Amino acid sequence: MFTGLVEGTGTLGRITPSGPDSVLSISPPWPVGETVLGESIAINGVCLTVTRITGDGFTMDVSAESLSRTTLGALRPGAKVNLERAMQLGDRLGGHLVTGHVDCMGSLAKLEEVGGSTRIEVSMPPEHLRLMVEKGSVALDGISLTVNWVGPDRFGLNIIPHTIDATTLHLAKQGDSVNIETDLIGKYVARLLNRDEQSGQGHTGLSVEDIRRMGW
Repeated sequence: MFTGLVEGTGTLGRITPSGPDSVLSISPPWPVGETVLGESIAINGVCLTVTRITGDGFTMDVSAESLSRTTLGALRPGAKVNLERAMQLGDRLGGHLVTGHVDCMGSLAKLEEVGGSTRIEVSMPPEHLRLMVEKGSVALDGISLTVNWVGPDRFGLNIIPHTIDATTLHLAKQGDSVNIETDLIGKYVARLLNRDEQSGQGHTGLSVEDIRRMGW
């Protein structure tokens, strides 16, 4: 579990194919000795496991599934990536609950500097956009951000200079693909309230009548 507060940007080194999978070599912004074999680290919002510690960094295995459903498959050696180590119980939750399980990829449709901040519009698939809520939370390439507004095919963000400077957003440009993880709590609420069309059993989920019967 993560918070979406990026600890810093690392550098992607070698990318080694392993059948349909890949092994990524990464140099982190923190001392390599602090890295623990087997720990979870979010790379651009994708939760991966440290498989080997090297002299200047560590390696992580990436499955074909993750390569195809996230932006990791398009990365090249030398790329900067957002890094966050897993939170510990008792830590301050400065961002929001982030699992590191990316829901979909979106596209930076518009970037505009307004005053000292940057306004960004992100387009995304409609089946995931319905989970976005104005003033709710979203993880964009692993960065915890607040949703300003939600439109028919995109949502808007306002990014302060500190976040721009401390993450890969200072390298972002229009048309770039980004990893999106919608709010975890929102996904569970949607699952309860909406018809389960995948079950094929006509289950209607939690209804207003159900809530009333429970005394709410």
